[in-house]
Amino acid sequence: MDLYEYQGKELFRRHGIPVSSGRLVTAPTDARTAAQELGTPVVVKAQVLTGGRGKAGGIKLAESAADAEAHAKEILGMDIRGHVVTKVWIEKASEIAREYYLSLTFDRSEKKPLFMFTTQGGVDIEEVAATSPDALVRLHVDPLAGFQPWHARRLVYGGGVTDPAEQKQIAAIAGKLYAAFVACEAMLCEINPLIVTPNGEVRALDSKFTVDDNALFRHPDIAEMRDLGAADPLEALAREKGVTYVKLDGEVGVLGNGAGLTMSTVDVVTFVGGSPANFCDLGGGGDAQGVVDALEVITRDPQVRAIFFNIFGGITRCDEVARGILQAVGQMGIEQPIVVRLDGTNAEEGRRILGESGVSNLHPEATMLDGARRAVELAGG
Repeated sequence: MDLYEYQGKELFRRHGIPVSSGRLVTAPTDARTAAQELGTPVVVKAQVLTGGRGKAGGIKLAESAADAEAHAKEILGMDIRGHVVTKVWIEKASEIAREYYLSLTFDRSEKKPLFMFTTQGGVDIEEVAATSPDALVRLHVDPLAGFQPWHARRLVYGGGVTDPAEQKQIAAIAGKLYAAFVACEAMLCEINPLIVTPNGEVRALDSKFTVDDNALFRHPDIAEMRDLGAADPLEALAREKGVTYVKLDGEVGVLGNGAGLTMSTVDVVTFVGGSPANFCDLGGGGDAQGVVDALEVITRDPQVRAIFFNIFGGITRCDEVARGILQAVGQMGIEQPIVVRLDGTNAEEGRRILGESGVSNLHPEATMLDGARRAVELAGG
């Protein structure tokens, strides 16, 4: 679960990481009031769950309370990469002498938290990694040993920070960032930029904070931060239906039972020259109603021109899946061609049910590769 900047900064503040004072507002007049309370100049920052807001005009400096109101009026309602701005963060403007970058993410390959630090902050970390790889310090932390003082020293010395006061502050912030990462069961805690003011104060000017969805039951306070209105409508519907769904950009709707099989199906569709429209996992124990729910989600996507079912019957019985497909087609009037590959438990019965149905847009195939090719062909790929 991604958090807004203001929410991430609140979690930073709780763990002792210095942040600038600010107010969250949803109306231009409230922006004026917030600017008056904070004292000008202030920065008006769009709150969206995507990057690139600065380039899109979603961050503006206001020299007066009237400017803050005018900028808020411009930014509210703005569309930034498909995200409509409904709230802005009014923050006391900061003078900046230097910009650093500090983040902590979970490295799945190493199964350890990974620190990244560079004195080249304020730009995309991918750009730094590509153009100045030697300027980026990468450091894993053994989760059993936890964060130790030497980790902080390795970061600041490796990054080339020479000022003793800055070294001390960055080291302290790194320790607090690790504490926040562990306590909140986060997947990413990023500060870009981590600024140094002209008087030598180090402070987090921005926040990207991502929490593991699977851990939210242990963090009801963080779970309450989820903005259901900002979620992709299809993914919100899938969550409501209990379906595992991720929206992609293609034309072939993909549905499988089990995450591994579904991921393989997405890969095979790409391999044969198609473009997957989604990742949709029916789960290991899918029944007829589960198929109906999954198809309801998939067919809501206007980009989908063909659907590829790839079912291996283990816990899931293929005859149940076949009945679910027919039930869904009957209930929903699905017009897109549906390619079905059934294998495993009761596969022959499932294929018989589909074959005798007389539904013209059902196309059974024997193998995953043949099914993917047929689906791509029917989608016009």
